[in-house]
This record gives sequence, C-alpha cells and structure tokens, in this order.
Amino acid sequence: MRAIGRADMPLEVLLVDDNPGDVRLVQEAFREARDTIHLHVAADGVDALTFLRQEGEHANSPRPDFILRDINMPRMGGREVLTFIKTHPKLRTIPTSILTASVDDTDVETSYSLQANCYLKKPLDLLEFQTVVRAINQFRMTMVTLPTPPNQR
Repeated sequence: MRAIGRADMPLEVLLVDDNPGDVRLVQEAFREARDTIHLHVAADGVDALTFLRQEGEHANSPRPDFILRDINMPRMGGREVLTFIKTHPKLRTIPTSILTASVDDTDVETSYSLQANCYLKKPLDLLEFQTVVRAINQFRMTMVTLPTPPNQR
C-alpha cells in the first residue's frame, strides 16, 4: 500500500471526458490542488482504452492511480470502459469515479454494479462544478491510500 497524500509523490490521474469545457475546469482544479498531479486526458472510451493498454501514442503512458470519467461519450461510452477496467487483472484495483451530467437511476445502478467507486453528478453551475472537483481532490488526493500496482510488487 502507499499513501498518496505526500506532496512529493506524483499522482497519475486519467480523466475521460469529451467536453472540452469540463476538461479545462478539472485541469484548473487539479492544478490548484497540487503540482504533482499528472493529469492525462482521453476524449472518449476508445482513447481511454488505448491509454490503459499502453498502445500507439500512449505506449509509454503510466498506469493511472485514479480514473475520473464521464458516462455518455462518443465512440465508446463509460460503461464499456468501466467494464474493461474492472475485469482487467492489472487495472481493476484502480479507483474509478463517475462524473457525469446523467441523473438517470439506471446509469447510477449500472455504474455501481460495474464496480464504480462513486457516482457524482456534474453541476451545471461553474462554482458548484469547481467545488465538486475540489472535493474529489481533497478526498482522493490527500486522504486515500492506494494498493501497490501489480507491476511494483
């Protein structure tokens, strides 16, 4: 196990979201939270899987310590990405949170049944959105202890 609250320890975060405005807000909030957060962005599920499989332009990508993703995206949605992550032996221990505009009960239930760690609704108000992302930062980036990745055991 390793604590991630140490400011000197880089934290690899994969954000999977197709909305450039939301991506920018998350980037700004993470930058404010800690300089050692390395935020990687995938615009859709296909790009996220390429990153996680370390293929193509992502051949040297790190294993994320945390994944924050939307559900409804073009090409491949968040459910398929979550299924891949949670069934892959080397990735299934990565904490994965949903940040989406959907409040559909089916989306919430499906996400948890696919082993999402939490489901958060994207606020429409800019200040509320920043508050949610800061709360994610506060919890995930300073209070959580993560398992040691399989390749580092």
